[in-house]
Amino acid sequence: MSAANQNRQADFVDRTLNSFDHVLDVVHDRVIRPILLAGRAIAFGFIIFLASIVLLGALVIGVIRLMNVYLFAGHEWLSYLVVGAVSLVAGLVIWRRRRPVTARK
Repeated sequence: MSAANQNRQADFVDRTLNSFDHVLDVVHDRVIRPILLAGRAIAFGFIIFLASIVLLGALVIGVIRLMNVYLFAGHEWLSYLVVGAVSLVAGLVIWRRRRPVTARK
């Protein structure tokens, strides 16, 4: 083969590989990357949600135990009454702040 023929084949191979690389970059940027970002958002959201549930449960248990020991020794039902009343008031406040579906949009 002559040197000119080898240069043409090398240029053809380089252009083909460059175009293939460009296609892969476009597919990655437009298809795979949004899927990965959505998957990360879902995974991190799920982890944060579960951690907040565990933290809230531990906080309620700690508050009940502190009230049992320091505030209402011998009257545990008062601790449960206080936690229930606080939960009820929080629920009523959240319920009061809600809006109908048509007003949200």
